[in-house]
Amino acid sequence: MSTDESRPSTAVTGPILALTGGERLLAGRYRVEQHIGRGGMAEVHIGTDTRLGRKVAIKLLKSSLANDPTFRMRFRQEAQAASRMTHPTIVRVFDAGEETVLESGGGEAQLPFIVMEFVDGKLLKDLIKEGPMTAQEAGHIIGGILTALEYSHRAGVVHRDIKPGNVMVTRSGQIKVMDFGIARAISDSSATVAQTSVILGTAQYFSPEQAKGETVDLRSDLYSTGVVLFEMLTGRAPFRGDSPIAVAYQHVSERPEVPSRLNPALTEAMDAVVLRALEKDKARRYQSAEEFRADVDAVLAGRTPTARLPTIEIQRDLFGGAESTAESTVRQLAFDDPGPSGTSSRPPVAWIWGGVVVVLAIVLAVALWVVSIATGGFGADNRTVPSDLQGATSATAERALSSLDLRWLIHKQASSTVEAGVVVRAAPSAGTVLTKGDAVSLWVSTGTPRTTVPTLAGLTQDAAQQAITQAGLKVGAVTTDHSTNVPAGSVISASQKAGDQIDQSSSVDLVVSDGKVVLPDLTGQSIADAQSQLQALGLTPDVQQQTSGCGAASDIVYYQVTPAGTVPQGSTVTLQQCAGDSPTPTPTPTPTTTPPTTG
Repeated sequence: MSTDESRPSTAVTGPILALTGGERLLAGRYRVEQHIGRGGMAEVHIGTDTRLGRKVAIKLLKSSLANDPTFRMRFRQEAQAASRMTHPTIVRVFDAGEETVLESGGGEAQLPFIVMEFVDGKLLKDLIKEGPMTAQEAGHIIGGILTALEYSHRAGVVHRDIKPGNVMVTRSGQIKVMDFGIARAISDSSATVAQTSVILGTAQYFSPEQAKGETVDLRSDLYSTGVVLFEMLTGRAPFRGDSPIAVAYQHVSERPEVPSRLNPALTEAMDAVVLRALEKDKARRYQSAEEFRADVDAVLAGRTPTARLPTIEIQRDLFGGAESTAESTVRQLAFDDPGPSGTSSRPPVAWIWGGVVVVLAIVLAVALWVVSIATGGFGADNRTVPSDLQGATSATAERALSSLDLRWLIHKQASSTVEAGVVVRAAPSAGTVLTKGDAVSLWVSTGTPRTTVPTLAGLTQDAAQQAITQAGLKVGAVTTDHSTNVPAGSVISASQKAGDQIDQSSSVDLVVSDGKVVLPDLTGQSIADAQSQLQALGLTPDVQQQTSGCGAASDIVYYQVTPAGTVPQGSTVTLQQCAGDSPTPTPTPTPTTTPPTTG
């Protein structure tokens, strides 16, 4: 995580969106690109980590949230905690910090940002706009959310802002939850009124204790998850109002409508699960994500969940009756029990024999019930879940259930230990007695989770190895080779192509530059060809003229001073060219003088 307070500020001449005009970098490495979303307290952009060469999502929080130093400290702490959570259902946090920017008025402001894993999919809030979902669709999504919460709660992290805008559904149907810790960072700082109104923008998904400003724990996340489940099943939130405060008041004081009244396709069992998640009292709510998910799985499998509809809810909401009052209860008891009559014409012995018959009937019913449990039931429609579903192929498991007249629900689940197409687990468990036509949920492996190979060429060896590890891959063999343009210690090539989708835990081999070039023997080649070859190798030719002992003048390499072999990148290579031997000077003969003859 970047916490460097001394890095250069990024000058911005307008609002935050001005960051997209031209190339802008955060923390000197994250390039802010296309704007893809806007929320109550942040904007989201696609970005590129220029150091690791991978696509990321960049969340730019509103600068007003960073006015308080307490928020900035809390924000860094929560982002660090979120970055330590690595789970397939949680969007990973890679980095976070704040950037000093220039506002349009000329003043400086702090721009908090988060760098996250880029997820190719759709927000759940956009899927909900398409209308109510089936119980199976909603159950699959809520199961993913609860799996993420189960992991985070065990790590001691409460999300505090579960809502459809914080849940992604990938193209393969995987569920991803994001923004762990951000709500805590804001709520734990001394927020201004304006900041508080931002938080109240998600009041539709508040728990009653959040609305009242009380202590928040994991059960608040489960309440918010119940609100999301209600909205997926019915197409609208359980509470709506003209203002966030009005909605928050309803969370505290009003009962939600029974979901099946808005979507008649829902069962009473699903009603019970949703309403238990939406209990006002934390103690009557689900106490863990595992318990909540177990009830959802039970409903999808056609079994009875542990949750039950409250009697008052059944009377008022299912049958339209008024809530029972103390007075109406007294009147009902008085009507049902007229008391002993002194004028009864029946002899007392009839009452005695009637009681005996009732007792015998109860004893017989209990005996039949015990025998039914021991034998798996009397009815011809009873079916027992097979014991060999786990580990069987999907097709084999489906045939086994079909032969028993049982239905099945398929859930896809990535697994690095179970082969693709094989059943990872089944619910209900083996040996459970069901009725003909009941459903069994099968979690079928999609194989080893896949990941995208990052761009490695050009990175230093350390940076490339870090990128491989962060992508969930393993560093394979590292070898060295010569290169004309890749600096020493940087990656020339990798065994896996950048951008390809491969199995997680796969190995990626690296070829790293040793910073040397192979220099060929250029003797006998033309000077022009030799210079061209050297320049192509990134080497500098130095041609010298030889003027003695080389014969006639020529345009070929007479002698290569720098010997052939490996030389450092950018070296100067000295070549000699024959300019022709200089002629040897011929001595001038001394003239002979004949003395004159005298007669």
